[in-house]
Amino acid sequence: MKKSLFFVAILPLFFAVHTVRGQHFEVGALIGTSNYIGDLSLNSTKMYLKESNFAGGMHLRYNMNPNVSFKLAANYVNISGTDENARIQELRNRNLSFASSMFEGMFAVEVNIPGFQPYALNQPFSPYLYAGVSLTQFTPQAFYLDQWYDLQPLQTEGVSYSNTTFGIPFGLGVKFAVTDKFSIGLDFGARYTFTDYLDDVSGHYADAEAMVAAGNIIGAALSNRSGEFLGADHPDIPTANELRGDTKLHDMYFVFGLTVSYHFLDNGLMRGRTRNRNKIGCQRF
Repeated sequence: MKKSLFFVAILPLFFAVHTVRGQHFEVGALIGTSNYIGDLSLNSTKMYLKESNFAGGMHLRYNMNPNVSFKLAANYVNISGTDENARIQELRNRNLSFASSMFEGMFAVEVNIPGFQPYALNQPFSPYLYAGVSLTQFTPQAFYLDQWYDLQPLQTEGVSYSNTTFGIPFGLGVKFAVTDKFSIGLDFGARYTFTDYLDDVSGHYADAEAMVAAGNIIGAALSNRSGEFLGADHPDIPTANELRGDTKLHDMYFVFGLTVSYHFLDNGLMRGRTRNRNKIGCQRF
């Protein structure tokens, strides 16, 4: 009975020590590529590798223990898409395209399996999973008459939408401690957004004549570009209220990259442990 009570008494201490041994901050950077799935990627059914673009960012990570970390990240992401990639003639006839530079802020909880502890390279390698919440600002643009136009202010579908969206980031990766101060890794993450307008395509064709009458000539031209592909008088050119996008409600984008991190193992609790280690063998009697 006494042994059982002793075990129960020291069990919380054991987990506390385990947690303390893993606590530290790190800062790092990501460089890689990004892509997306939406209305201009075969109606949200395929990701085209040829539409991969540059992505990069910075992160701050708090390692609570070898198994759980909290990460704040700020990333610059580029996505693009075009109906030229589609093999379905109806989509090629639509003749829409876009490119967008995006800025995202993200908070995520990471779970390292089996665990990551760079101190003294105790656990130098670990895969991990993560999920969290993100906020992304996007700016879809289209190239027309030798220049780029911001599409969101033009209301190409006759509706107003926000160019900022919340999202759910989730993904996986691997990390490897080269030394107890530096680590590298690979990270693959998806962002499920709460908008269908990353590409400025979602619902139905607007009334082009009404847009022109209201002075939105560029918006009318970029709303329906089938005439540029088929010819102005072609009978298959869509008309107002016909479906312009797909039936999916939300767009997604992806970020894949190489990460490099610096670990502050000499701060706080970790510094105390380092000092204690250095004192071994130096006691005076």
